[in-house]
Amino acid sequence: MTTTKNNTANTTNNTNNTNNTTTKPILVLGSTGKTGSRVAAQLRQRGHEVRGASRKGPVTFDWNDENTWEQVLEGAGAAYLVDSQLPDAAESMRSFSELAVASGVERLVLLSARDWVVPEGEEKLPCERAVRESGARWTILKPSWFFQNFSEDPFIRAQVQGGEVVMSAGDGVEPFIDAEDIAAVAVAALTEEGHGGQAYELSGPRLLSLDSVVDEIARATGRAVTYRPLPPEEFAAHAAGHGVPEEFVGLLNMLYGWIAEGRFATLADGVQRVLGREPRDFGDYVRTAAASGVWGGGGGVERR
Repeated sequence: MTTTKNNTANTTNNTNNTNNTTTKPILVLGSTGKTGSRVAAQLRQRGHEVRGASRKGPVTFDWNDENTWEQVLEGAGAAYLVDSQLPDAAESMRSFSELAVASGVERLVLLSARDWVVPEGEEKLPCERAVRESGARWTILKPSWFFQNFSEDPFIRAQVQGGEVVMSAGDGVEPFIDAEDIAAVAVAALTEEGHGGQAYELSGPRLLSLDSVVDEIARATGRAVTYRPLPPEEFAAHAAGHGVPEEFVGLLNMLYGWIAEGRFATLADGVQRVLGREPRDFGDYVRTAAASGVWGGGGGVERR
């Protein structure tokens, strides 16, 4: 799959541009999640005032409770958006984006996903359309699978800890990406010029099969870890037996199926375009995660 054909951002100006950063608070939705927590941390490291909002964060935000929307937007100059992943996500995103613009928010950065094919006549990624039509300066981030799913997703992490990763992904490959790189791109879009109207596809630097993933984890931890591919029906039964909700099982089978068919088995250049460097390699992530003890076992590799 080819990457998005937008005009290339000026990475020289974007990398060290401190003159165009917003002085207003920056709203980060999902601030306790895999990307939101990292966006918030990187913004704070750069000296920005961050308003981290989530259902369980210091500032309460709930997509299902519009009474929480106005308070998180008050005085904000930019916002990082993560949708609700509910059936009415696009409708909520449109209403929230319109309220954000009316409240004075100038930039919206949406965490989306790489495109997929949908039946003729069905709208593709409607949350993106809601943000594009909001009237704000928008940027869309379209990443591949996160490295951190193997260490921070409870279901997958438990499989790694147990020594067997079970998925319905066959022998497909995926250009897994570090959530830290996604966050760095988001921070650039939230604080620097040159990213308005851009949709960035984001991937790591190489394609990896699940066999390769578990091999690298096994080497780093000094433990035996294997990958067992299952047909979708058998995986559904396996996941349900481990307490995964039925609706989430269906989502996993869909996502794993895309890996199996190689739907996104191409590298993207969004990280390079925005940050002017190569994305972090999976091996670096694995060594850092193994040294933290998240998977158990040894490794003995110092954290970066």
